[in-house]
Amino acid sequence: MKTILQIVKKEFLQFKRDPKMFAMVLVAPVIQLIFFGYAATLDVNIVHTAVYDMDKSVESRSFLKQFEESGYFNLDYYIDDYDKLNKLFDEGEVIFCIVIPTDFQSKLNRNETVKIQGIFDGSDGNTASIASGYFNNTILSYNKNILTSIIAKRGTSAQQLKGITAESRVWYNPELKTRVFMVPAIAGLLLMVITLILTSLAVVKEKEIGTLEQLIVTPIKPYQLILGKLLPFKILGLIAVVIVLTAMSVIFGIHIRGNVIFLFVTTSIYVLSLLGFGLFISTISNTQQQAMMLAMFVVMLPMVYLSGFAFPIENMPEVIQWVTYAIPLRYYITIIRGVVLKGIGFEQLWFDVLMLLILSIVILYLSSLRFKKNID
Repeated sequence: MKTILQIVKKEFLQFKRDPKMFAMVLVAPVIQLIFFGYAATLDVNIVHTAVYDMDKSVESRSFLKQFEESGYFNLDYYIDDYDKLNKLFDEGEVIFCIVIPTDFQSKLNRNETVKIQGIFDGSDGNTASIASGYFNNTILSYNKNILTSIIAKRGTSAQQLKGITAESRVWYNPELKTRVFMVPAIAGLLLMVITLILTSLAVVKEKEIGTLEQLIVTPIKPYQLILGKLLPFKILGLIAVVIVLTAMSVIFGIHIRGNVIFLFVTTSIYVLSLLGFGLFISTISNTQQQAMMLAMFVVMLPMVYLSGFAFPIENMPEVIQWVTYAIPLRYYITIIRGVVLKGIGFEQLWFDVLMLLILSIVILYLSSLRFKKNID
């Protein structure tokens, strides 16, 4: 028994001497719990809304005020045609539009049924479903609290009220299937597994078996070594994307509506950031176990939770929303969902492409500098 206790003591001492592992096991979970506890929510707190008010009357403004006072809807844009709505949906500025007909006030005055149209961006089925519930509840509240008061003044009984009925339309994903929203983004996750983890493990493995030192003493230049290490994983990543997109079309019936070449160019940019992360992890890890833990807990989990893959970024606390701007997967998910589901391209996604390119270059450059320093 004493021998076993001595071995246990030795293992704890060894664990104490490894500060990276100590922080990974004891500190990282607390930090992740704080971040993910706020980020991992499917609630929809704000519905960014466009208004197409064709009536522009006193009653239509009173009706819209009900949405503002509900606490769920932000009336961000007032539009005059459906082309503007198309643009707002494509750019992700709004997820919902209220369309008020031209005869809104006159029909209310005549106690006739008024149909209000709600148009939803259904690419995220969960958010659209929740927003649709808010829409219907707000109309019910208007019928009960405001419309009843208006008509009751004329002596109309509650049984005779016609009121407002909701007519919902869903674009991009009419059946509100969750997998239509999730499957395209899974390509980004698979790329992480192939490029980030394999890159970090491959370099660290050479450290462990001593072949990296043998490469260093050869006439090979640092940039040649870096390119030789990274290119195979970039090629593997692009092959994986072809397989995933083909399977997505054949198995799930989700076809790419946008430009395939544009999608592959942006995918190549995204892969650069993953290779940079993998290279960086390899420079601070001494064993494959360390590299795997760092890749999983320091890079992959934050990217999954803070990228908008499953949880809407706009529902996160403002501080965490700022953190998400440093997550490459955030921009790639926006791009691939936009190209696959909406058929949009560079004109609407230029900001995401630019941010992804800047992050990829910075991450890869800094990681390469650290790798060169380690070699020297």
